[in-house]
Amino acid sequence: MDVLISEGQHARGGLESGPMLQPPNDRLYSESHEWHQLAGTTLTLGLTQFAVDQLTDVTYVEMKKAGQALRAGDVVGTVESVKTTSDIYCAVGGEVAEVNAALSDDPGLLNKDPYGAGWLIKVKVTDQSGLSKCVDSATYFAQHG
Repeated sequence: MDVLISEGQHARGGLESGPMLQPPNDRLYSESHEWHQLAGTTLTLGLTQFAVDQLTDVTYVEMKKAGQALRAGDVVGTVESVKTTSDIYCAVGGEVAEVNAALSDDPGLLNKDPYGAGWLIKVKVTDQSGLSKCVDSATYFAQHG
């Protein structure tokens, strides 16, 4: 996801809105602002607080359907907001196991709880090599906090 920061804006999305909290340390973070949480052979994917704050109000989320195959680095969906439409990328290859259906009814969950209820998809992983390009929480926060 490509996120643009306007001059004078902070990571929380508005003018002078305060610092971003350090993201959870139980997952990895991509350059394109997705988080990847691996548990066994299942990966949960979401957007970072930084990304969500730059999008502002999320109005629509569309992800690949369960059962669809993907390769590491593929676009797995899009998120629309009042500001822009952004592609979502996944660092692993595998098969989409589950899509967060709650986001269809309430895309704003992504704004309210990006590291919890606002997760996007779960993937049954067959290729986790792309995770080597991701960084830990401290490194991500140092770059975007």
